[in-house]
Amino acid sequence: MITTPEQLVAANKASVDALLSLANTALASAERVAALNLNTARSMMEDGMNNTKAMLGAKDPREALAMTAAQIQPAVEQIVAYNRSLYEITAQSKEEVTKQLESQFSDFQKQVATLMEKAAKNAPAGSDVAVAAVKSALEAASSAFDNMKNVVKQAAEIAEANIATASNATVNATVNAVNSAAKKK
Repeated sequence: MITTPEQLVAANKASVDALLSLANTALASAERVAALNLNTARSMMEDGMNNTKAMLGAKDPREALAMTAAQIQPAVEQIVAYNRSLYEITAQSKEEVTKQLESQFSDFQKQVATLMEKAAKNAPAGSDVAVAAVKSALEAASSAFDNMKNVVKQAAEIAEANIATASNATVNATVNAVNSAAKKK
């Protein structure tokens, strides 16, 4: 247990520092998403204006249709790139938060282990079974946390692979559709 004012102050400072670190991570992530959104909106607006100008210069409907088909692939690629960037920001933020939480959990485990050692030394005779049970429960909780962390990591890797596959399939399907439309002309 915390027994001195210095230990209480140190524990409070550590808690505040941990919360500030998490808040900074969240704000940095929000800032990156906002910048991505603004850049993507600007780029899409510029592309839209250029495409509109080009369409207005078309001499006949066939030329306008060909321009439309040619504009589809870059638009889909831009959407896929946006989604990849958004996923990267999210994944990086998740990784930073996970590291911070793991560090906090590790510190907590060390503090509990220290308290358990002190309690075992000062425990009355015959309480060995209770102390061993608490230690066993803490070890089980630690093991469960490690297992959960591994499962989440594997799920994230699978999700990342699926996103990459879906993105590539979308771009390829768009390219094939545009090429097929162009051949029919």
